Amino acid sequence: MLITQGAARNERINLNLACSLAGIAGALNASAFYAVGFFSANMTGNVSTLSDHIATMEWLPALFYLAIVLVFILGAALSSIMINAGRRRGTPGIYAYSILTEALLLLPLAGVDLLLAASAWRVTILVLGLAFLMGLQNATVTRISDARVRTTHVSGMATDIGIELGIALDILRGKDDGAHSIDNRAKLRLHLLTIGSFLIGGVIGVLLYQAIAGYLLIVASALLLAIALRGLHRTRALAKTTATRRLQ
Repeated sequence: MLITQGAARNERINLNLACSLAGIAGALNASAFYAVGFFSANMTGNVSTLSDHIATMEWLPALFYLAIVLVFILGAALSSIMINAGRRRGTPGIYAYSILTEALLLLPLAGVDLLLAASAWRVTILVLGLAFLMGLQNATVTRISDARVRTTHVSGMATDIGIELGIALDILRGKDDGAHSIDNRAKLRLHLLTIGSFLIGGVIGVLLYQAIAGYLLIVASALLLAIALRGLHRTRALAKTTATRRLQ
């Protein structure tokens, strides 16, 4: 999932990436809303709320929503900096390292949720921390898939579904020559399954948070860690195979 990039990726790899990471993102986003009443990845809603607070001159809430948007962007920027640096240096598995970073940064957030439950800073740290990590994750999958996969951007995916449905309708009516019908079906499947995974992940995330509270973040960290380490293992195995073939 985290090895090949862009045109080298096939539908199965993109589906695996989308479903696994969108499910985890959905769980984190929905459980955060359940726990503290804020969305960490919904930048459309957060910017709209920011504009509302600015219009009504509620400056302190406005600053908080501005901070959510800015740290999401900062997370995406960090992902891009890491990926660019890794590609310049020829670092294998750089995308896996980005997901590994997300997994490791989730652990202190779990500590905040579990140990600072009575603290006034809990909400701020959790929301801003998760927004940063959602930006990092979304940028990583956007770069590796050449923008075919976006695990936290449901608005964009819903728009893409509408576009592909319109194209499919034209194909069925004979208004299109059908040359792109296979690609059309692949895109529809990808976006539908990504949204479905985000939805199911959100349901599971809330149910687990009700049962185990902040330990959910540790579970999510473990899942991301497994995905990242698997990517790194496969990258190293591929590098060894390539080196062996060159020596033969």
